[in-house]
Amino acid sequence: MISSLSEAFVRATQPHAAWGWEQLEAFTAFMPTGPWTAQLDRCAYQQGGVELRISVLGTFDASDNSWLWGWANPGFSELPAVGAAEAVRRFGQTHGIREFTDEPVSLSGFADPRMAVEQLAFGAMGVLGAAGYWAVEAAPGTGLYLVPDDPQVPRVGPDPVTLPRVLLTGAGLTGGPARPVVAGYFAHHGLPQREAGDTITAEFPGGTVVDVAFDDAGRIASVKAG
Repeated sequence: MISSLSEAFVRATQPHAAWGWEQLEAFTAFMPTGPWTAQLDRCAYQQGGVELRISVLGTFDASDNSWLWGWANPGFSELPAVGAAEAVRRFGQTHGIREFTDEPVSLSGFADPRMAVEQLAFGAMGVLGAAGYWAVEAAPGTGLYLVPDDPQVPRVGPDPVTLPRVLLTGAGLTGGPARPVVAGYFAHHGLPQREAGDTITAEFPGGTVVDVAFDDAGRIASVKAG
């Protein structure tokens, strides 16, 4: 049983926090509401008239606050739909991240196990570079977490207008120094960036130059477009 996310998990997922949150907003807006069905043997998911190719991350059991990755679930392990979970496990093995390799992951030690499982799923979305994630109730007290693997899902591009909100939100999701969050956002979008002292400067398409400055505690002090 763990009671906090490991340093390895935080370090690996920080660079994905800002763009991940931005992308998750877009995915939530894209997905319609309505009844859902899933055919995991076909990697297919239908909801509100939209059909997506999907992959399974894992399941959360509220009765004992445990998380089980798709690769560790006997009901899913032989299905092609566990490709995302398998990729997460390989990443965890390579980078020494216990949250991605434990079987199962006990979250009872967390003050808020449901928030902890969202952090796990969001972190997995980030390292996968996925276009979103979501959960559905597979059975009473059991949440099934999925990621899309479908070009229908819109991908968000960088926007200097919304950048301050995106970076500050992403930094708030992970805690700790904000520099990896900012650098990770620019790297994800392929923006040229350079570091000088307490500032990261990036150039957006169209020529807008943005300076992100950090305070002595490593927090974002300002985001200025010039």
